[in-house]
Amino acid sequence: MCSILFPGQGSQVIGMGSEFYNNFPQVKTIFSQADDILKFSLSRMILEGPLDQLQLTKNTQPAILTVSYSIYKVLIEEFNFDFKQIKYFAGHSLGEYSALVCAGSLKLDDALFLLFERGKAMQEAVPVGEGSMIAVLSLKIDEVKKILQEHESVSGVCEIANDNANGQVIVSGNKDNLDKLQIKLKTNKIKFIPLKVSAPFHCSLMKPAAKKMREIINIKEFKDPAVEIISNVTANPEKNSNVIKKLLIDQIFSTVRWRESLINMSNKGVNNFVEIGPGKTLSGMVKRTLKNANSFSINSIDDIKNMKNEFKK
Repeated sequence: MCSILFPGQGSQVIGMGSEFYNNFPQVKTIFSQADDILKFSLSRMILEGPLDQLQLTKNTQPAILTVSYSIYKVLIEEFNFDFKQIKYFAGHSLGEYSALVCAGSLKLDDALFLLFERGKAMQEAVPVGEGSMIAVLSLKIDEVKKILQEHESVSGVCEIANDNANGQVIVSGNKDNLDKLQIKLKTNKIKFIPLKVSAPFHCSLMKPAAKKMREIINIKEFKDPAVEIISNVTANPEKNSNVIKKLLIDQIFSTVRWRESLINMSNKGVNNFVEIGPGKTLSGMVKRTLKNANSFSINSIDDIKNMKNEFKK
């Protein structure tokens, strides 16, 4: 049994998807479609940069969707990948939109528009420089929760944004709070990495963004997906389009329960995970979370060929 995984923010690099763009006409069409919907050359930004523009949240989110969906279409149309064995689609944060498009729940045009607006709303929710995120390493989520409960913070927010894997928990909130937390972590010799992000994602500071997106999401048409989608908010499979809409809104300010999502899929018989899109971040999380699972990341034509050979064994 297999699940398809779609990456989120942080996986973007200049030139991502270029091999597919240069070899398959349908990918050029998808890139052109993105340019038309957004009314600027997202395709040039993806293929050529500049990096500072690609890194802007409002651009990063539709860019990753565009590349992920392009690779998915190539898998189906050029390599005849058998999706009958797919049990779930799952996407990390914005990757959930990629999952919904590929599962036929959401039109590509609508998803591109929603992600561009989502990126803007998330960026505007907190003034630049007032929010922060850090990755706490080598600890399990319960250990991080205990530290946060004991943390004597200034007035503000300090919350778990992502439970990615054992040993990788992301904390998000006010910069003053997280600066104090970093001092405490250093004192206790706990490893952490400050993240280069433009806003404190997936915490209660994002509720103004969720309010904006509620109005936009609710007017878009969603269909029940052809394959069940693992929700970031619940870590469980969802197929009702109305429920999915609500969860996409809640996702903006809620913890991304990725480790639980992988465990739940594994418990339901999934042993092969295929990451479609830029980077190998999610494949790494699978390896850290599920000892006996197989993971594949698809970034090139050779990756597809190698995966198909493995599936034949």
